[in-house]
Amino acid sequence: MTNKHEIAWVTDSTATLPEDFIKNNHVYVVPLSILFGEESYLEGVDITAEDFYQKLSASKVLPKTSQPAIGDFVEIYKELKTKYKHAIAIHASSALTGTYQASVAASSIAEFDVEIIDSKIGSYPLGKMVYTGVELQKQGKSYQEIIDHLRTLPDKARLVMSPGSLEQLQKGGRLSATQALIGGLLKMKLIVQFDDGKVVLAEKIRTDRKVKERLYQIFEAASPLIEEASIIHANIQETADEWRKELQTKYPHITFTTTMFSPVPGTHTGQGTIGFAWINK
Repeated sequence: MTNKHEIAWVTDSTATLPEDFIKNNHVYVVPLSILFGEESYLEGVDITAEDFYQKLSASKVLPKTSQPAIGDFVEIYKELKTKYKHAIAIHASSALTGTYQASVAASSIAEFDVEIIDSKIGSYPLGKMVYTGVELQKQGKSYQEIIDHLRTLPDKARLVMSPGSLEQLQKGGRLSATQALIGGLLKMKLIVQFDDGKVVLAEKIRTDRKVKERLYQIFEAASPLIEEASIIHANIQETADEWRKELQTKYPHITFTTTMFSPVPGTHTGQGTIGFAWINK
């Protein structure tokens, strides 16, 4: 029997992790699906974010999303069981997708003891949690120390944004019909954020300029607790780059990146979404 590796890392495609990081760090990504009518695409496998947003612009039907089947996880966990001593899985918010629940059920079926963490969020902060775990492992921390630290992160993760499409957010069940109706009727821009895993309406604002001002104010208030942050966006790279440059000048002690929303969150928030994501110190 060959020696087993220490830890396998499992997450889902909404974490938007780069390919080289996945390959080099024993990371296994289970993709979610996007459905355009009868056509189904695995996020990050059959369709890139760029192709998705092009398709979204051209499509008359709003796409839907679908979580991975339990069987997909069972297959992976059975395979990992033969190669690794442990697995740590970190998934997008269980309040928004059944991915976390499918992962929990599958680890039981596969009879592999996987430490499964609900990130209570998605996108950049979810990916950051995986990075952090891998980094702690490289520093020689024990399996238990890594888990203990990772379990503190979901409550420190933040994502605040202005969605590009109220219709998509409401149709996907991520925003109540009343909230979307009020915003739509008044041609309002909304600012939404995550609260204990759910997307909640934070504020209603009248113009794009005011949205930017308000998002910057929210960031300013949180900045003493931030070491790294990402400008998250749905296919508006130029705007995100401008914001990143402005913020980098204003907060030289903070490391900024940009993250394009992957197809699944992009389906729910719509093209043109922009905001900030980080994990508090």
